[in-house]
Amino acid sequence: MAIMEVKILPLGTKSASVCEHIVNAVKVLKRNKIKCGLTSMGTIVEGKSAEKLLSLAGKMHKAALAKVDRVVTFIELDERTDKKSTIKSKLRSVKERLKYSTL
Repeated sequence: MAIMEVKILPLGTKSASVCEHIVNAVKVLKRNKIKCGLTSMGTIVEGKSAEKLLSLAGKMHKAALAKVDRVVTFIELDERTDKKSTIKSKLRSVKERLKYSTL
């Protein structure tokens, strides 16, 4: 199982807002029925393999390029082969540990 965070930065837009370009990129995931979570700074994506996720990142990058001349895409990839790791399981693990934290 693999998890990826994608951050897409369109450059040279006419406005400070890049929402339209991000929407185009996230639609790639929705069309492919991919499990994902949107944050204010990026998109978390879950898939069966790193190869599949990297392919999706490329498609997201191309979609963001639809109306601008330059896009920078940042990718973080986490792949485990020893056990199933999902977006939910990673969040659950952190939340569980926070219950017993002295913070």
